[in-house]
Amino acid sequence: MEFTVSSALLSQQLTAISGVIARNPIVPILENFLFQIDHDRLVVTASDLQTSISASLEIKSDAQMSVAIPARMLLDTVKNLPEQVIKIEINTNSYTISIKSDNGHYKLAGESANDFPQLPSLNDGISLIVEVEVLKNILQKTMFATSNDELKPAMSGVYMELTHNMATFVATDGHRLIRYDREDLAGSTQGPIIIPKKALTLLNGLLNNRDKTINLTFDQHKIQFDVDNISIVARLVDEHYPDYENVIPKEHTSKLTVNRPALVSSLRRTAIYANKATHQVKLTMMENELALSAEDFDFSNEAQERLICEYKGDLLEIAFNAKLLLEMLASITNEAVEFLFWESNKAVLILPKGQHKHEHLLLLIMPIIF
Repeated sequence: MEFTVSSALLSQQLTAISGVIARNPIVPILENFLFQIDHDRLVVTASDLQTSISASLEIKSDAQMSVAIPARMLLDTVKNLPEQVIKIEINTNSYTISIKSDNGHYKLAGESANDFPQLPSLNDGISLIVEVEVLKNILQKTMFATSNDELKPAMSGVYMELTHNMATFVATDGHRLIRYDREDLAGSTQGPIIIPKKALTLLNGLLNNRDKTINLTFDQHKIQFDVDNISIVARLVDEHYPDYENVIPKEHTSKLTVNRPALVSSLRRTAIYANKATHQVKLTMMENELALSAEDFDFSNEAQERLICEYKGDLLEIAFNAKLLLEMLASITNEAVEFLFWESNKAVLILPKGQHKHEHLLLLIMPIIF
């Protein structure tokens, strides 16, 4: 059988879904794209067993069949072709794939689609329609704080709790924590879920230049995102999330209010002189003044800066991992931020000043004991 398709369109869709394919998959056939042809419609799927992405596109064909095609070889071929209509022929007996372009002919060995694992599906569950800009905001404010520690699987994803009043998103890696509430997102109450980071990373890569809304559906085991003609289905993290509310301080003894862009610039410069292992930058706060300092004893490097601020409380010295703190400040768009302190060795809260009425962002970071 054969079909024709735009090389640019095929390349675009293959590129969009190829990120899910693992470098050395447990099941070798997962190095392939699954092609499912149904007359004038082609559905291409890539999977790593935990997450699957499917893209549908229009083709010209009069047949029905499925075949597995080597992903890297096919993608590299069509990606390097100029825009044109190409013809793809599939031998239904040997699964040999032939690609014919204006100036070339390429042949590669496919495999039977019967060997491709059964794909997860989500036929029922709680559904939401989410604005793309809102979703991008959620991902920007949470994904970076998830853990990469394989021994802490619960922290490897973003926690989501949905009620009739709002949606809460939480991410933590044990050193910092983000809690982000949206009152403009609500739905049927169900137990909280943990969305794996890989699925969210793939989703984030699809959101540019997309329609204004996407469909989100989930149950207790899976979640599905529908973005235009691309669908992501992922298995949820089946773990118990830490009791994050218990680590958030309920009171404070001192408060710092400072211009965020100025603090970010100062931190970046000061951190250049910090120890490369700890990235430690010390903050010293007194009335209307914030002093930043860093030093690396091994190389006799040191830096000091001062910023104007608003500070209420006793003289306080505290140190942070500048790399972690900068990532947190980068997730905030507000001009000013507030730091709430309890003691120099206790968790510190960071709150954007002047948040929108329908959202509330809380950031927590543990200081370095020096």
